[in-house]
Amino acid sequence: MPQPTDEEVVETAAEAAEGLIFARFKQSRVKDFDVTVTFEDGVLDVDVYINAPDDAENAAVVADEAAQAAQEAVDELFAAAEDE
Repeated sequence: MPQPTDEEVVETAAEAAEGLIFARFKQSRVKDFDVTVTFEDGVLDVDVYINAPDDAENAAVVADEAAQAAQEAVDELFAAAEDE
């Protein structure tokens, strides 16, 4: 399998981050969120912001976990491409 495209990397990371956010928070508890993903020259940058007013401290932890989940999903994407 050829290496994933930049677009595939970005989509995979964003979907993983969003999936983790809504696995941890009910959608109604999240007032706003933003997942920004860039992949340039082989470097992945993921920034996650969550506005969950009722649980702001936990939102910061979940944002970090979502960014980590995005990175892990991209690692798995590349590993799968190398295995084929």
